[in-house]
Amino acid sequence: MEAVVVDAGSKLLKAGVALPDQGPALVMPSKMKLEVEDGQLGDGAVVEEVVQPVVRGFVKDWDAMEDMLSYVLYSNIGWEMGEEGQILFTEPLFTPKALREQLAQLMFEKFNVSGFYDSEQAVLSLYAIGRISGCTVDIGHGKIDIAPVCEGAVQHIASKRFDIGGTDLTNLFAQELKKSNPSVNIDISDVERLKEQYACCAEDQLAFEAIGNSCRPERHTLPDGQVITIGKEQYVVGEALFQPHILGLEDYGVVHQLVTSVSNVAPEYHRQLLKNTMLCGATVSMTGFEDRFQREANLSVSAICPSLVKPQEYMPENLSRYSAWLGGAILAKVVFPQNQHVTKGDYDETGPSIVHKKCF
Repeated sequence: MEAVVVDAGSKLLKAGVALPDQGPALVMPSKMKLEVEDGQLGDGAVVEEVVQPVVRGFVKDWDAMEDMLSYVLYSNIGWEMGEEGQILFTEPLFTPKALREQLAQLMFEKFNVSGFYDSEQAVLSLYAIGRISGCTVDIGHGKIDIAPVCEGAVQHIASKRFDIGGTDLTNLFAQELKKSNPSVNIDISDVERLKEQYACCAEDQLAFEAIGNSCRPERHTLPDGQVITIGKEQYVVGEALFQPHILGLEDYGVVHQLVTSVSNVAPEYHRQLLKNTMLCGATVSMTGFEDRFQREANLSVSAICPSLVKPQEYMPENLSRYSAWLGGAILAKVVFPQNQHVTKGDYDETGPSIVHKKCF
C-alpha cells in the first residue's frame, strides 16, 4: 500500500495516498463535533460542541486530533484495523519538539503504523515546484511563516513566524463591514465567504489611499435576505498584509519581513533564495496579491529583488493551497522505499525522541 500524506492545518485538513501528480483525495474542515451532556438542561440532554484540534498550526487537543485522524484514515483513506500502513505528516515552522514526539507516539501506539515521517512545510512546498532551495511565504489560516531553505534545510535562525493569518483577516473584514453596515448582523461564516469572494489588493499604498474616493460600493444579498454594501472594505483585507498597523500590529509588511529574513542567511545564498520565492496558502490567491507582492519586492532596498517562482503548466491547479501536501507526496516516494523513515522497530527501541534523529 502507498504511504498516506496528511497536512493538518488550522482550517483545513488535506490527506490522501502519496500520488504527486494529483491533489489530496480528501480536503475537509479541521473541526470535530462532539456531543456533550448539558448539566443545565438535565435529563441527560446533550448539545453539540465544535472542537478545533489544530490552532494556529499546532495541535492543541490531542483527543480530538485522534478522533479526526481515525475518521480520515479508516473511514476515508481505507485503512483496515491491524493493516495500517506508512504515514507522512507536514509540520509548520517552529513546531515544538514535544508536539513532534506526541504525534509519533499517537501514530505508533494508537494507530499502529508501520512507518512514520514528518517534514517541515517550507521544505515540502519547494519540493512541489522542483526546488530544494528558496524562500517560502506561507500565509495560513492562523499564522504566517517566512522560511529561507538552503539545500533542503530550513534556516531556522533566519526564519520568522507571526501568529496572524486568514482568520484575523476575516475578523478585520467583519469589523470593516460592521462600520459601513451598522444595522446588519453578519454571521462570521458569511464574512468568510464574502472575504473569499470580494477581498483584493490595491496596486500600492497610494492606490489604496485613493480608493476611498473612487471605489463604487457593491450591493450584496446575504443568505438570510439582508442587503449590505461592500466598497473599500474589500481592499483593507489585502492591505493589512503590507501595512500590519491596520491589524493593530507595530511591524513591517510581508515583503520587508522576507528581505530581512534572507539578510540573516550567508550572503552566498541570497540570490538563490530571493530568486526562488514561493507564496503558499489560500490567502495568496486573493485578487491582486501576487502582483502587489512582486511590485513591492521590486521596490525593496535589497540588492537582489525577490522574484516569485511560477509553477509549470503541468503542475496541479491550486498549487499554492496544497503545495506542502504535494511536496509530502514527493518526499514519501523517497523516504519510505529507501527506509529513511522511523520504523516500528526504531520507535520501540528509542521511543518518541527518535523523530529528531530521523525526521529533518
